[in-house]
Amino acid sequence: MLILLSVMLLQSLLVESGTVRDMPYSEFEVLLEEGRLQDIEVAEDRITGTINPPLDGQERFTTRRVDPAIAEQLRDEGVVFRGAPGPSVLASIFSWLLPILVFFGIWLLLFRGILQRQGGGMGGFMSVGRSKAKVYMETGVKVSFDDVAGVDEAKAELQEIVEFLQNPERYGHLGARIPKGILLVGPPGTGKTLLARAVAGEAAVPFFSINGSEFVEMFVGVGAARVRDLFEQARKHAPAIIFIDELDALGRARGAFNPGGGHDEREQTLNQLLSELDGFDPREGVVLLSATNRPEILDPALLRAGRFDRQVLVDRPDKTGRAQILRVHMRKIRLAEDVDEEAIAGLTTGFTGADLANLVNEAALLATRRRAEAVTLADFTGAIERIVAGLEKRNRLLNPLERKVVAYHEMGHVLVALALPGSDKVHKVSIIPRGIGSLGYTIQRPTDERYLMTREELENKIAVLLGGRAAERLIFGHLSTGAADDLAKATDIARSMVTRYGMEQSLGHVAYDRERSSYLGQPGGQPGGLLDRSYSEATARQIDEAVRGIIDRVFGRTLSVLERNRALLERGAEALLQAETLDEAALSHLAEGLVRADDVAPGKPGPKA
Repeated sequence: MLILLSVMLLQSLLVESGTVRDMPYSEFEVLLEEGRLQDIEVAEDRITGTINPPLDGQERFTTRRVDPAIAEQLRDEGVVFRGAPGPSVLASIFSWLLPILVFFGIWLLLFRGILQRQGGGMGGFMSVGRSKAKVYMETGVKVSFDDVAGVDEAKAELQEIVEFLQNPERYGHLGARIPKGILLVGPPGTGKTLLARAVAGEAAVPFFSINGSEFVEMFVGVGAARVRDLFEQARKHAPAIIFIDELDALGRARGAFNPGGGHDEREQTLNQLLSELDGFDPREGVVLLSATNRPEILDPALLRAGRFDRQVLVDRPDKTGRAQILRVHMRKIRLAEDVDEEAIAGLTTGFTGADLANLVNEAALLATRRRAEAVTLADFTGAIERIVAGLEKRNRLLNPLERKVVAYHEMGHVLVALALPGSDKVHKVSIIPRGIGSLGYTIQRPTDERYLMTREELENKIAVLLGGRAAERLIFGHLSTGAADDLAKATDIARSMVTRYGMEQSLGHVAYDRERSSYLGQPGGQPGGLLDRSYSEATARQIDEAVRGIIDRVFGRTLSVLERNRALLERGAEALLQAETLDEAALSHLAEGLVRADDVAPGKPGPKA
């Protein structure tokens, strides 16, 4: 409408300029005296009429009025004069239209920004139902299987997916079909997301990545709409990969977390995902990958055959896998000649891929801090201590008595670990405070990967934990609060032996407690309370007595080991007080002449505690 109005006004102005003479007021007075002006119309500020005969082919005229007194004076002086023009039509229109347009534009920009922040992020309110997946095209994913190490079995499983996306005809001639969905299961930090990106990088196909929590918004129906839009986009770009990270945010079991019933937004989104998987044709070349570290809370309908057909475990790496992961991350830093990834892998039992990446970075930071030319093995050892035990706090001053108690406490751990058969080697002991509450620490290094443990080995672990407390009792005749964490760990092991592993003869071969873990691969929670335990009060009393009996028996044995090696304990504590930190070589030299506990049976009670 604005353009049309402007064209009409412009046309009228052009026509008017061609047939109408815009004359000065002085010329108007001359022609008026000559009698050549007719049909004159006098307005408030303008005079119009016709010229007879026409002047220069123009029959009509217009002029702007001038005050008569001024006109007479100017005429006497012989000056050509005209009236000042008033505001034009266009100027009048824009004088009130332009501010409205400016305010409307500002309001539109602000309103659009609010809608983009609140309503969906891809074009405002009307696009709230569009998928928020990040799309990486064929060249956008720079990760390959060479960047993934330590999970060879999972890589082999996913290699089949890559081959299908590259050559789908090969799998069709025998009647086989590729799985509709692959669920990557494993503890946090083991490389599930990295594996999915590696599949996309190897297959060189579009990769749609989205987090499970991004489906559910405050608006009802948005999650289901985004699921539909995500699968539609993937089908348009087939062959393609859809990756949903943290699937448990979207696919947790229906009804389990909504006791009041109802059909909430999360359930509606999950139903739409199930529907899409049912109508999912594998021949379209679209593969759904998902990752979670909480498979126990997923809806059973999501895990049945025909939806997520295959579950791939991405577990914590073993020693060989940790060495492979370290090699991948060590490519990015400058290493000294003494760095051996096998030795570092032996010190990092239980570390995930993310932990090892952080370890390499911390070691490089330590080397940079001391202005070294390369990262040495000592830097990696320091980084392990920082991650496991916490930040070193040399400014935390202990009084001489406390420092002496800590030294004997840590040497108690060391000597018991060295004396008991099958215990892990002691790598380092220190009385330098670290972390929040640690006044000293002892680091042990497993000789090999262990997946099964006997009763004797578990009791030896309890003995090592109680070694510090036993040393305090033996040397000072009293106990301190420094063994609180050791006691908690020892009690957990003893309770598991009784309630989960059936290692107490008086209670029989019965499991009284189920392992309940919040995250895959993490230790279970505390044993059941009054509401979820499945045994009587009498059995609970027996369990408590059995746990206390194990602790007391092992503590007595630990005391007997330290009594036999009291001279070594005192000599080691003095060396620790002087050096503050002793490594494996110093401990081996110190432990010469150690009386080992090979001749003491695990169940044989020691001296009275």
